[in-house]
Amino acid sequence: MGSSRREFVKTTSAAAAALAGLAAVPASARAAATAAAGSPFLGDPNIKELAHLALEAARGAGATYADIRFTRNRTQSLFTREQRVQGLVDNETMGFGIRTLVNGAWGFAASREISRDEIARVARQSALQARANSLTVVRPVVLAPVTPTPDGTWRTPIEIDPFSVPVEDKVGLLLAANAAALKAGARFVNSSMFFLREEKTFASTDGSYIVQTIYRTQPSMTMTAVSADGSDFQTRQSNEIAPMGRGYEHVRDARLAETAPRWAAEAVQKLSAKPVDVGRYDLVLHPSHLWLTIHESVAHPTELDRALGYEANYAGTSFVAPPEAVLGKLQFGSKLMNIRGDRSQPGSLSAVGWDDEGVKPESFDIIRNGLFVDYQTTREQAPHLADYYKRTGRPVRSHGCSYGQTWADVQFQRMPNVSLLPGERNTSWDDLIAATDRGIAIMGDGSFSIDQQRYNAQFGGQLFYEIRGGKIVGMLKDVAYQMRTPEFWGSLDMIGGAKSYQLGGAFNDGKGQPSQVNAVSHGCVPSRFRNVNVINTGRKA
Repeated sequence: MGSSRREFVKTTSAAAAALAGLAAVPASARAAATAAAGSPFLGDPNIKELAHLALEAARGAGATYADIRFTRNRTQSLFTREQRVQGLVDNETMGFGIRTLVNGAWGFAASREISRDEIARVARQSALQARANSLTVVRPVVLAPVTPTPDGTWRTPIEIDPFSVPVEDKVGLLLAANAAALKAGARFVNSSMFFLREEKTFASTDGSYIVQTIYRTQPSMTMTAVSADGSDFQTRQSNEIAPMGRGYEHVRDARLAETAPRWAAEAVQKLSAKPVDVGRYDLVLHPSHLWLTIHESVAHPTELDRALGYEANYAGTSFVAPPEAVLGKLQFGSKLMNIRGDRSQPGSLSAVGWDDEGVKPESFDIIRNGLFVDYQTTREQAPHLADYYKRTGRPVRSHGCSYGQTWADVQFQRMPNVSLLPGERNTSWDDLIAATDRGIAIMGDGSFSIDQQRYNAQFGGQLFYEIRGGKIVGMLKDVAYQMRTPEFWGSLDMIGGAKSYQLGGAFNDGKGQPSQVNAVSHGCVPSRFRNVNVINTGRKA
């Protein structure tokens, strides 16, 4: 008996889902899911009662401050290659974590068992841990004030819940996009989708009780073209389609099958591109590329824990230190450089109503007219800058940069959206090209390396175009540029306007020991940087 393609995809993807899901979930996690099946849903009145129980138990054990986070995270990943389904994983985890402050020191404990007895036990355990930690504390923790939110709710504004879309429809879309890329000349094609729904309830002894539901979505493709004699291959990633804080409508709007032929054609074109000549060029950087340079050279070094030396095990410290020597004094870049932190941009990965300390985030300047003016902070960190804030007439307040990956992870300072603001004139990408006599235009992010203080770096990309006399005259390959952070940003001399502003982003920004991942967007505009050193990264025979 014959079967339709849709029926075949539906059957095989469902089988793949069952097998991949079973293999991906360890026995302990499957047991936890079973135990949680009878637990109250987040936002249920019983959760509020349990939160109150936890906070009272923590107080009874000596905590001067406590908070609890109940979270339920569901993730789904689909992977295909050419016309095959490579994997489908659907996971869910649920539990709670309690953080306590005793004698100026933190304690944290967590559990997947949501019951009255277990919550009381974990609260006491967290307080006991904090008390033990206080015996070796050097500088007692002091929290910046917060305005309590006794009944807060927030939800990512989405059109389509991605978990409501049938798996066979998702797989069918990916396979159709792969077929379109193969037809346009790609030899190999990988495509994927990733979805997250994070349901989170936060309560604290300050009087906050907040329920949030956060969605994130990422469609992705990678196309590889191979030369006729097999001596060269070139890839093109679809990273102009950034991950976003949206629902399944982001996949719909990405139009993978319609755009895949162009990406495949660009991969083929790279095979015959001219290798770049080493030297110094003016660089015109597209937002699909520049976001990563911002992330590595601006956003990471302006995290206060790095500047204070508390964060070094994962990705290093920061050259933007010590605070008293650089705040309001360090010329980070040219006067066209204005960098702002926020958790409010529509569609951004870091958009939330409140952070994981119950702080309603604010938009704040990090760099103003090229001058470094503020760090990313949490309630614990902001008091470290009290003298500077007093001199500049600002209150000692967290910027709302606290986040914990799951219920089992303690929250700590994590990056918000960190974005380069548009210029005042409505300058476009084409305008920047037209104003450049000898340069290279770069689109899409690629490989990079950066030192432990975020000062010396090298960045590649996806597509490179030679600019001569204000026109693009051909494609280049094997391009990477080298930079010293303040020197590079000091060379910024042209910047796009508001109409050219785009969001890029990272779904899995790692930090900490043990490591956690955070999702963050970086908005920016096309920008020109003068006289930047470019090297040739081509493979040698």
